[in-house]
Amino acid sequence: MATFVLVPGFWLGGWVWQEVTADLRGRGHDVYPVTLTGVAERDHLAGPEVGLETHTRDVVRLIETADLRDVVLVGHSGGGLPVTQAADRIPDRVGRVVYVESGPMPDGMAQFDSNPPEEQERLRTRIGDGHLLPPPAWEPTSDPQNLAGLDAAVLTLLRRRATGHPLRAATDPVRRTGGRAVPTALVACTFPLELVERMITQRHPFFAGLAGSDLHALPTGHWPMLSEPKALAGLLDRIGAGQPR
Repeated sequence: MATFVLVPGFWLGGWVWQEVTADLRGRGHDVYPVTLTGVAERDHLAGPEVGLETHTRDVVRLIETADLRDVVLVGHSGGGLPVTQAADRIPDRVGRVVYVESGPMPDGMAQFDSNPPEEQERLRTRIGDGHLLPPPAWEPTSDPQNLAGLDAAVLTLLRRRATGHPLRAATDPVRRTGGRAVPTALVACTFPLELVERMITQRHPFFAGLAGSDLHALPTGHWPMLSEPKALAGLLDRIGAGQPR
């Protein structure tokens, strides 16, 4: 059986993995859902000093303190950034990294850099002098692709429980040591695998680092742990067992 560490994306805590966690534990796996500093039930710890390095330490400290080995380290969306750095820091403890709707950003690139300049400007204006990235409105009419598969009850839950996310987690660039690489896998939901494979070939920064990785498709919205939790748990179970797509 595998040991999973589940890292959520922006605005959400470990609670978002609840159904996936229960399913994986029911299959006999050890599962550790993470809430990063400054988010969800830890939002009282948010401050301008909290950034990508803080979140990387959250993941590393959990793995080291619990003495976890051969970890299947799962990062959803923006959670892929601290996961990338954590795997780089402690590759001897990580057996595989699974990117869910994410990818290993190249060294020196921040998540914020992936936004077009006009979106960066819009966000900067909205944030002003603050240090938190505000959550989205969770409105399916304005974001139907990403919110696909989420019913009214889940959308209400997201509006109630989502919190601002430490801005520096998005603006700090990824820094790698260049140490031993860890095997990787991708679960793509809003990107068809044909497009992912083409972007890998074209060396697109989203997916260039996934060349030679195990690629899996789960057609749904951007939050599969809420829209398709059983299917996502099933895929993670297969990946943890080393089964190819």
